[in-house]
Amino acid sequence: MFLDDFQQKLRKESQSWRDEGFISSSQYEQIAERYQFKNLETAARDRNKAIAIGVGGILLCLGIIILIAGNWQGGSREVKFILIISLFFAIAITGFYTWRQPEGKKLQQSKRSLGEGLLILSAFILGANLLLMAQMFNIAGSISQLFLAWGLGVVVMAYSLSLNSLGILSIVLVEIGYWTGLEDLWYSSGELTWSRLVVQHMPLSAWLLFVPLAYICRSRWIFVLAAFLFASSLQANLNPLPLLNYADIAPWVASFAFALPPALFWSYDDLLFPTINYRLFQSLARNLALVSFGIIFYVLSFRWVWESPDYGYNQPTTLTNLFESLPIIDLGILSGLAVLQWLFLLRQRNNPPRREVIFTTAVISTFLVFITLVPFWHQTISRIDELGIFIFNVLLATLAWGLIQEGLKLSNRSSFWGGMLLVTLQVISRVQEYDTDLLFKSLVFILCGSALISAGLWFERRVPGGSSFGSKK
Repeated sequence: MFLDDFQQKLRKESQSWRDEGFISSSQYEQIAERYQFKNLETAARDRNKAIAIGVGGILLCLGIIILIAGNWQGGSREVKFILIISLFFAIAITGFYTWRQPEGKKLQQSKRSLGEGLLILSAFILGANLLLMAQMFNIAGSISQLFLAWGLGVVVMAYSLSLNSLGILSIVLVEIGYWTGLEDLWYSSGELTWSRLVVQHMPLSAWLLFVPLAYICRSRWIFVLAAFLFASSLQANLNPLPLLNYADIAPWVASFAFALPPALFWSYDDLLFPTINYRLFQSLARNLALVSFGIIFYVLSFRWVWESPDYGYNQPTTLTNLFESLPIIDLGILSGLAVLQWLFLLRQRNNPPRREVIFTTAVISTFLVFITLVPFWHQTISRIDELGIFIFNVLLATLAWGLIQEGLKLSNRSSFWGGMLLVTLQVISRVQEYDTDLLFKSLVFILCGSALISAGLWFERRVPGGSSFGSKK
């Protein structure tokens, strides 16, 4: 789209240059040949055809849907089933043959986009079909089951077509199904259902299901969303905060919850896959590890995390119930994967990466040791409220300092501003958390704002160009 706008403007300007005598007709023809002015009309025609077909197709689908809805009550269950399945397959097959690129031919981008749009439409129709079939056959189910089944169906489509948009849609649907079904995992005492099993094992499922899909689609977005689903579902299932929740039952829960995501992300290496011989997501995974460290250090720097919960539910929880509610299998497999990745990382220590980073493996290992041992000590041996708060404030400041240093050394704007953000959040949070007068709070906000402005202007003057977050050096 931006290239077409540039060509349109260039053609208009070059025509005016030719008419005003700044360039000759032969020079205009050379410019037209170089920037393919002749293809502009063809591209516009193809784009208008695609828009017409797309709008017409949507109206046609709406007409069919309205026709089916109008005669829905009068038809038999078998006829209804055939109609909704036929609608799904018709749109999916039309989208597939419009989207795919014939061998030896160059597919028009507008046609490919139209096919992808039809495939996405078929994915939404799949969800409507699941809902209608559940109503027709009187299948009882929850909203969580609907979204999980819908998301898993779209996952199959994404794997089959290697389509980035379908992969992203599948993760969104599965995540909606997970969060809507999370309450049943902790508070429902009913029979065990397939959706409850999926919710309970979502951390492992997200890692095993969507990370390979990211490679198939070569999509950084799918990898990031899969990592977010894994980390967020692990925290929600283990529920480690406040730290004294499981002081008398499972003191290792908080350690696993906090340490697993950054440990897996930092040690992640694409070469662990037997069919992968290039590093596509390693740099991105390490950036996600730093983000995880920042979030963990920031959360654990608050006082309320270390104190006993105010609510008065101290009902006993047996180990049997604990093992039924917590993803023990997930923790075992993911911990084994983390150990395998770290062993592979240590084997590669004699081959340093091309990008020089401040956060070495030793520093990251130290971070992980503190994340693992300090909450465990607080829950099992002795209460270290003040010391724990102090330790994680120091770790947060160390991480922020390291990010700022990396930003300055590597001209990395995202690292520099990430460090500045952590420092600012730490100072403001401590001032807000503890009882300070308004004059002091006002002074702190003024100083933080002035420091951010000064540091930003100085950094941008010092570094006219910089790398983005996660780029390779």
